[in-house]
Amino acid sequence: MYKIPRSVLVVIHTPDLQVLLIERADWPGFWQSVTGSVDAGEEDLLLTALREVREETGLQANRPALSDWGIENRFEIYGNRRKRYPPGTTHNTERVFGLMVPEVAPVSLAPAEHTAYQWLPWDEAAEKCFSWSNREAILLLPDKAHPNGVSATR
Repeated sequence: MYKIPRSVLVVIHTPDLQVLLIERADWPGFWQSVTGSVDAGEEDLLLTALREVREETGLQANRPALSDWGIENRFEIYGNRRKRYPPGTTHNTERVFGLMVPEVAPVSLAPAEHTAYQWLPWDEAAEKCFSWSNREAILLLPDKAHPNGVSATR
């Protein structure tokens, strides 16, 4: 079955803007936030985000804790990944969410998908991301996490 070219990106962070990054098992050195495609028949992007957080980190998020940032990115799918999509599919549309957790905590990775994780200050996490859309989302974190101008400091 082919993947649907519609996905979510979930930036998991603490109130003081520590960001969780996970390393892909099939792409060593590729650090990212939680991502995942919509399942067939699962049209609700919020449900997709909640499912992906649970599957990739073991964290149990709920709807109120998850924040839809209202951002959509369209990007070209890497050539080596296109075979997973319907023939002729070249682009994916990604919806960005944020999830604030109370503190840095251990996570349970899905070993088939990810091999390591780390919590980093938001600016360092952004630098470490290979994906431009993930990097840009993390760079928005101070404003998204503290919309009233109260920002965390390092």
